[in-house]
Amino acid sequence: MLSSLLLIGLLAGALVAIGLLIWARRDRAFASTASVAEAYDRWTDDQLLERLWGDHVHLGHYGDPPRRRDFRQAKVDFVHELVRWSGLDQLPPGSRVLDVGCGIGGSARILARDYGFEVLGISISPGQIERARQLTPAGLPCRFAVMDALALELAEASFDAVWTVEAGPHMPDKQRFADELLRVLKPGGLLAVADWNRRDAAVQPLSRLERWVMHQLLVQWAHPEFASIPGFRRNLEASPWAGGLQVTTADWSRATLPSWIESILEGARRPATVLGLGPRAVLLGLRETPTLLLMHWGFATGMMQFGVFRARKPAAESPAA
Repeated sequence: MLSSLLLIGLLAGALVAIGLLIWARRDRAFASTASVAEAYDRWTDDQLLERLWGDHVHLGHYGDPPRRRDFRQAKVDFVHELVRWSGLDQLPPGSRVLDVGCGIGGSARILARDYGFEVLGISISPGQIERARQLTPAGLPCRFAVMDALALELAEASFDAVWTVEAGPHMPDKQRFADELLRVLKPGGLLAVADWNRRDAAVQPLSRLERWVMHQLLVQWAHPEFASIPGFRRNLEASPWAGGLQVTTADWSRATLPSWIESILEGARRPATVLGLGPRAVLLGLRETPTLLLMHWGFATGMMQFGVFRARKPAAESPAA
């Protein structure tokens, strides 16, 4: 019995060491929007995230103060919390909603099924869009298309609401991202944004340790840069499509913080899910764990913040500059 436990311990230690070695020597640094698409194609194709986390890649909402919640239910709760906070629940059924950075369509399907919206989900990853289409039941008013969020192939003022969750960190040009979100939004339409943000440098510059952590958070998951909450609010309000837009922000770091550790624990709760995908999936899971832990540290210490943004576009049409 003792020898068996020792063998299992040695094997587990070896796997962790291999995972850490891969993490330290192979990153996913942002090179271009194509590198973001490639990263998400791989994450979709290997099926690990979907098998472990379901069809929502984003964080969960655990309440404020946080309380114990089912991991997957917390992700669903997040969608409903953002709908209510942003005012999208006041839109009538049939309203057209754009989901920018839709992943495999989890949020888009909730918006269509539970609120009756006609949803277009877009992602730069062909793999994600194909999987989103596969997971969407026939008859649900929910479509998906491969598209670059920095160059939306959509008409001006064509959506009643624009929704985007955790897509901004992948955007190399934050102002252009803000411009595109507002360009396609109708006058009187609603904007709902939720994102990983860095602490504003004007409040407190990063320490030496924080700079190292920030570097890892950028290069491990194909992020060119994180905006701060006030920084992205300025991007929105300065857009030539804003027309006097007033943006309200909030920090949901506390309500979403349990997500990082829960993301790791989900692998322990569902070992058959990981093992069923083969040895490579085990290494992939171990490879992601250090970044998840650093994300938890960043949000727990205030180096990172989970920003939410809401606005109603002024009713008067605003010409582009």
